[in-house]
Amino acid sequence: MMSRMQYGSDYKKVPAYSMESGKTTEVLPDLCTYTNKIVNVHMVGHPDESRFVLVDAGLPDSADEIIKAVEARFGEGARPEAIILTHGHFDHVGSIIELIEKWDTPVYAHKIELPYLMGQEPYPDPDPTVEGGMMAKTASMFPKEPIDLGDNVQALPADGTVPHMPGFEWIHTPGHTDGHVSLYRSSDGTLIVGDAFVTVQQDSLYKVMAQKKEIQGPPVYFTTDWEAARASVEKLQSIKPNTAVFGHGKSLQDEELREGLERLVENFDEIALPSHGKYVDDEK
Repeated sequence: MMSRMQYGSDYKKVPAYSMESGKTTEVLPDLCTYTNKIVNVHMVGHPDESRFVLVDAGLPDSADEIIKAVEARFGEGARPEAIILTHGHFDHVGSIIELIEKWDTPVYAHKIELPYLMGQEPYPDPDPTVEGGMMAKTASMFPKEPIDLGDNVQALPADGTVPHMPGFEWIHTPGHTDGHVSLYRSSDGTLIVGDAFVTVQQDSLYKVMAQKKEIQGPPVYFTTDWEAARASVEKLQSIKPNTAVFGHGKSLQDEELREGLERLVENFDEIALPSHGKYVDDEK
């Protein structure tokens, strides 16, 4: 029996869209990305099999769209064996309660992220003063209160395995949030990044709407630990992935991915680190 769940008091529909909204893209035969307005939800599993996993849960008031995308790929009535959360920001858990109620499926996240997912602790305030465009300037309007999933969410296994995702391991990639994780499959170099780095300048309203592809660091207005964010990017670059999908932006593969990630590591201060902002200035 599911325990009572609720969103934070500041959760609301966010009027944000992009040219890729509603698009489903097969990146690999067993990896598909659905763009929910400005954020990506990933489906991991072959469409001709009944077993698959959902990674992240989109924006508020998007459950019907996500369910429709899932059923278009896996068939009417399809349900994932689990939902894995890269982290708990509102644009990655915005429809999680409706999806749990629909599918009665378990949810997993890093243990450090659980207080934000069990109603115990709000995220640090987003920073509208950070260097960046209109999306950054309006960040104070974004939800930050914790949601409460009760006992419907549990910690990822300490051994690094990912439930119901054979061959994948979770990698702790903090910085954007303390408990942020990325998911990696070493057999073919597949990386589900989350927001550890992205391929659209997420603070720019124009670039978000156009989904202009360019490797960037984590979204600036929600990133609270820039030294950890730098170390996480370096960690992901060291494994030399072949394919990557992101929380925001289009997928990358092969040399475009490896060269772009190497460029980000070598020029992190110029590409990713804002010149000013609450959390940047605190570290300085």
